[in-house]
Amino acid sequence: MDVSAFGILAQGFIPHGHCYLWTPSLVILHAGSDALIGLAYVAIPIALLMVVRQRRDLPFSWMFVLFGVFIVACGLTHLVEIWNIWNSNYWFSGGVKFVTAAASIPTAYMLFRLLPSIRSMPTRDDLVCANRALENANYELEQFSSAVSHDLRAPLRRMSGFSEALKNNHSGQLDEQGQHYLDRIQEASNGMEAIIDDLLALSQLQREALKNETVDLSRIAERIVTELREAEPERRVEVDIQSGLTLRGDASMLTMALKNLLSNAWKFSKEQSQARIKVGETTVEGRRVIYVSDNGVGFDMSLAHKVFDPFQRLHGESRYPGTGIGLTIVDRIIRKHGGEIWPESRKGEGSTFYFTTESRQD
Repeated sequence: MDVSAFGILAQGFIPHGHCYLWTPSLVILHAGSDALIGLAYVAIPIALLMVVRQRRDLPFSWMFVLFGVFIVACGLTHLVEIWNIWNSNYWFSGGVKFVTAAASIPTAYMLFRLLPSIRSMPTRDDLVCANRALENANYELEQFSSAVSHDLRAPLRRMSGFSEALKNNHSGQLDEQGQHYLDRIQEASNGMEAIIDDLLALSQLQREALKNETVDLSRIAERIVTELREAEPERRVEVDIQSGLTLRGDASMLTMALKNLLSNAWKFSKEQSQARIKVGETTVEGRRVIYVSDNGVGFDMSLAHKVFDPFQRLHGESRYPGTGIGLTIVDRIIRKHGGEIWPESRKGEGSTFYFTTESRQD
């Protein structure tokens, strides 16, 4: 055999094109296929990265990133194959394959590690059953709300109406103790009706769809404070509302939340000679946070875990009347917006409630 026939080998490795005998159709077939595979392998990780960024709630998001690195490495091996049709950088090609192998081992290992967790995830049938159960629960909640609204209100209104008639038409026949009992009956019926209103508002929050709009909290707070002043014109309360406070969310729900917070601040500062209420904005852990503060009675922070529970009272009802559901409604509204609310307080020195509609980024 003529050694000169292997002269090209003496000069180095030969490109793959020589193996294809430089047949145009064969070169196009291999180059085109490798190009399409390489482009697909690059496009898939981009799609995975977009999913991870847009759905931070997805479990195992780090696995998507690891899988994306492996796919990109696989794509590079195909792109290098195109290069090697006309060139002969086999050391570089081997290095790319080595990187791909190095990426594939931890990817495969972690995927097997995740198999038990993946198997335990709910199936489509499980989600359908859960959705049906939720629909049934919502239907029962609507029926309950309807019953509460009609069946409980009717006797309460009769009780209130008859007690009012008794007071107006026969008060002269009642002694002081009888008048006191009658007043207590009316207070109890009015209080029960207020509780029914709050319970209905609480149940309605679960069913209402959330709107996404820009809400001017400063303007809403000013309107609420005006209503509070009109209801108690004898009180002198210093109110400081920061201008330009806005949040993205449902205007009616955020109005309800702010009204409950300001009403509480107004109520629990009534014993101060110079009551002060402030509504403003601050930054906590990189998030915009709205706060409502007062210099009222405050509470012991060891009881802070109870403030958002329904019907929980940290102060006597005789001094500070209410239904005990207002802060529960506020908490549900904020959580429905994907945010959180928390208090800071000191007994005898006032309270501050912070809330945000931005979720915490860990």
